[in-house]
Amino acid sequence: MSDFSPGQRWISDGEAELGLGTILSCDPRSVTVLFGASQETRTYSSRQAPLTRVAFGSGDRIRAASGWTLTVDDSKESEGLIVYIGEDEQGELRELPEAQLADTMQFDQARDRLLTGQVDRNDWFDLRFRTLHHHHRVEQNPALGLAGPRIDLIPHQLYIADEVARRHAPRVLLADEVGLGKTIEAGLILHRLLLTGRAERALVLVPASLTHQWLVELLRRFALEVTLLDEQQSLAHGDSNPFETGQLVLASQDWLFANPHRQAQAQACQWDLLIVDEAHHLDWSPDHAGPGYACVGRLAADVPGLLLLTATPEQMGLESHFARLRLLDPDRYHSLERFKEEEQHYVEVAEAIDALERLPGSAEDHARLAAVMDEADSLALLDTLANPESGEPQQANARQQLRDQLLDRHGTGRVMFRNSRRHVGGFPERRLHVTELEPPSSYRRVLGRLERDEDYLDELLIETGLDHPEVLIYLDSMYRALSDDPLNTEPWWQFDPRVTWLMEKLADTGESGFANDKVLVIAHDRETAQGLAEGLRVLGGMHAPVFHEGLSLVERDRAAAAFADEEEGSQVLVCSEIGSEGRNFQFCRHLVMFDLPLHPDQLEQRIGRLDRIGQRHAIELHVPVFTGSPGEKLLRWYREGMDAFSAPHAVGSEIFDAFGDALADALLDEESLTEVITETRALFESRLAERDAGRNRLLELNACRHERADEVAAAIRELDEDRALPRYLELALDIFGVDSQELGGGIMHLQPSPQMLDGLPGLAKGEDGFSATFSRSRALARDDVHRLSWEHPLLREMMGRIIDGTMGNTALALLKHPSLPAGRVMAELIFRTHCPAPRTLHLNRFLPPTAVRVLLDESGVNLTDKISFTGLSKNLRKVKKAMARDLIRSRLDALRELLDRGEQEAERELPSIVESAQVRMREELDGELARLVALARHNPAVRDDELTALRDERSALDTAIEGTRLRLDAVRVIVTVGEES
Repeated sequence: MSDFSPGQRWISDGEAELGLGTILSCDPRSVTVLFGASQETRTYSSRQAPLTRVAFGSGDRIRAASGWTLTVDDSKESEGLIVYIGEDEQGELRELPEAQLADTMQFDQARDRLLTGQVDRNDWFDLRFRTLHHHHRVEQNPALGLAGPRIDLIPHQLYIADEVARRHAPRVLLADEVGLGKTIEAGLILHRLLLTGRAERALVLVPASLTHQWLVELLRRFALEVTLLDEQQSLAHGDSNPFETGQLVLASQDWLFANPHRQAQAQACQWDLLIVDEAHHLDWSPDHAGPGYACVGRLAADVPGLLLLTATPEQMGLESHFARLRLLDPDRYHSLERFKEEEQHYVEVAEAIDALERLPGSAEDHARLAAVMDEADSLALLDTLANPESGEPQQANARQQLRDQLLDRHGTGRVMFRNSRRHVGGFPERRLHVTELEPPSSYRRVLGRLERDEDYLDELLIETGLDHPEVLIYLDSMYRALSDDPLNTEPWWQFDPRVTWLMEKLADTGESGFANDKVLVIAHDRETAQGLAEGLRVLGGMHAPVFHEGLSLVERDRAAAAFADEEEGSQVLVCSEIGSEGRNFQFCRHLVMFDLPLHPDQLEQRIGRLDRIGQRHAIELHVPVFTGSPGEKLLRWYREGMDAFSAPHAVGSEIFDAFGDALADALLDEESLTEVITETRALFESRLAERDAGRNRLLELNACRHERADEVAAAIRELDEDRALPRYLELALDIFGVDSQELGGGIMHLQPSPQMLDGLPGLAKGEDGFSATFSRSRALARDDVHRLSWEHPLLREMMGRIIDGTMGNTALALLKHPSLPAGRVMAELIFRTHCPAPRTLHLNRFLPPTAVRVLLDESGVNLTDKISFTGLSKNLRKVKKAMARDLIRSRLDALRELLDRGEQEAERELPSIVESAQVRMREELDGELARLVALARHNPAVRDDELTALRDERSALDTAIEGTRLRLDAVRVIVTVGEES
């Protein structure tokens, strides 16, 4: 009874979140406490009440229920209650009875929690210190944001992601050729921007056929959960803006571009980044902007960051390419005519770079370089190269600097990144297999009449409703369109020899057969794909899922998944032309082109579904054609005119624009076809030579700077091979209540235990958890296995909770040592830098939360340098909480003195921490600012707002770092014990 009196203030040991409690009543058996802030009442046994009396000492700041604060100087006791004496905010001497303390006072800080007897487990304290240490280390790693995703370390992807994600509000066109990983590049950029705080909200717009593929890719590779938004989901949110329901929103272009109301809602949101896939479909001309282009244009005007993705930036011609660049920077790309003029200048720059590699070279080489260089720094470097007395290292350095300057200062390389297969290398061989078949009588009858009667083509176009030359190339479509013909009495697939040929190949177990392999079949239109699948089922008893534009997104994904399943999946997948865009089927090496597309870019899109980076087999391209048919002539044009099957050349669109009409007219005339092929070949070779000499040459040189890519890859490997990660994770899992079971082969299974703390990613209570590995290669080989890294959501969640919360910020332990007398007290204090700054500054790359450890004995002697954290922790013993609270109560005055002394010791470390951070910041940003200012004099692709933002960022960082302070983050009291304890 004597321990409790009405009006006293106590806190709950097990429910500290209830706040400050007031004793309402007490008797010899029970005590009742009101926790006013949470409006909760608790009744405890008087003898075993889990309560700690709140008592503040000199220097503590406390708050009255009426709102004013008091800095405690002294206290007195009156009828069992404490009255605090001190100065208020105005410096006036006042008294504050404990009954009038604010109920909402929280004891989150280490000092408050310790002095009020709240102590955590000793291993929690260890985990907190190690978390600060590892967080500080990882946040400064140059690979932060790029090391966690489940990707191969491919140089050009790493370079682009690192280069773009460093920029303020990046606005770029990712235009790598098909299969080089534009989606991965965009995901890496997004992942790093999110992790570093430079972006918080992003909108991703993709074709309807790719929405689920993007959804899965962002989750599987980057562990990013996005909100997939469509009209049904939007209606479920009633009158509220559906785009406000998630930080990362993925939506179909087809849906958004057709809905002005939803466009207005999307535009009303605050986005940091907009990603648009397959951007070549955005229709624009000087006289007209299509609905998709107009929508993206309005969004791009408001959103700071913009990533446009397209494998064929010039598919619709140079005008279309200009339109994409115009979205990125309308001020820079405002005149199509001026843009065309700039294109002519790129040849000179490419020639200058080639001349640079030959230096000291000829007088002509020097002239080429001097013609594109007018800066004093460039001319000085050129003199160094020309000076025979310059050493080899000096010349190599000068050559590299000049090369970088030329690439930086000329062309569109700053806003457009385009890698080609020949530049990247490592791609498999493409093998073309052509099978000539005799056309069936139903097709031969029409083809024969076309050869005899010149006017029949016009009649056929009217009769079928098909376009020219599609009516000639897609004979099964023509047959279906002539359904009124009395001779057309059976489905086309019953007599078309291509169906029989395909069934035989699928059953053939020989080297030329498909029996043991997956096979992707692509046909021009939906009806052909459906008919072919029906023919395989009826004639051959083979199940072939169909993938076409008439299916829902879920049905398409189901078909693709059935094909991808290695054990029980279908051997063959039949696609319409929609299967040529975006989908990744690189696990397959056989592509059957049941017919040929008319446009070279569509042909390359088809092949690109299999011929992707990471493909480990030669690509087998199978084309069945009818002898003497227009389809066979189209095949000749592709093979002889532009080597279309051997490799992508990126000039198909221009060639088709030049010869598409002539080709259509020549499909029934062998002599005309030969002439078209000859002219096509001449233009093809000319355009390849121009590409190698001009802008594309510059783009390839600029799209991957291997020295930088190697540095990023090395930093990633450093984190991959970090031996501290498994040790840290083992300790964290134990403390957070997660069971870990080794499955063998470097794989473990993580599962919630009954004691697990709530809200851990992927570990909901009552569920099975997930399998995981630290190995990048194992994770790449197993889609069902998570890759654990410092960037994995589970690690970041646990570390975030520790750093931002109170877990482990107080502890008490016993130390038994023969040379130390019993009853001595030491304090291990962990201070942490505190530097409030907007997340967008990404301050952590220069000054992440930095721990300063101070170890004091009870006389105030600093033992930090003599006793390490690890050495001390190994010799400590845990103590029960009740005993810990009693020990703290008995040493309150001594502990206050040690806390004050420790703060003075820690403050001595602060100036060097601040200075080091400022040096790192100034070295990086001053160098980058100087580079961009010089670059802006030559390359208008450097936006004024980019320079302004960088200057503002440097100023804000300088101010923030200068204002850094230390605050006590955690404290452990250590009490020495004798041998008998």
